[in-house]
Amino acid sequence: MVRENHLQLALREHVTLTRRHRGQPQVNKVLLAGRLTRDPETRELASGKRITTFVVTTEEYADNGQAKANHHAVVVWDKLAAVCAQYLGKGSRVVVEGKLQTHEWDDETGLRHSKTEINAAAVELMSGRHAQDFGRDAPEVADDDL
Repeated sequence: MVRENHLQLALREHVTLTRRHRGQPQVNKVLLAGRLTRDPETRELASGKRITTFVVTTEEYADNGQAKANHHAVVVWDKLAAVCAQYLGKGSRVVVEGKLQTHEWDDETGLRHSKTEINAAAVELMSGRHAQDFGRDAPEVADDDL
């Protein structure tokens, strides 16, 4: 009997729960491991909900050995937002699990914008705030670059 790891089991259960009436699975699941490129930003909404945002950078390597950085906007809410604000900092290594969400809006000039971000359900700290020296030389990433 083959044992499933935790992630495989969770994914199988998620697929089972999200099957459409035609029996086709729909999955919106993200799992990232990377480093924060800047300190998290926290704010409280008018509703009283707390939101913390940060950027996780991952790297892909091409066949020629060149690294390409990918920057992922992450959003966390409520108690998890408070924990992330307290313990995460630039350079922190994290594993983020969540789902993709895309927001669309029109600006004052009528121009359509969209932003895709990860709505995190879980964040695991792989290195602490004191390990910021790991990311000291990492470039800051502006929201416009995401």
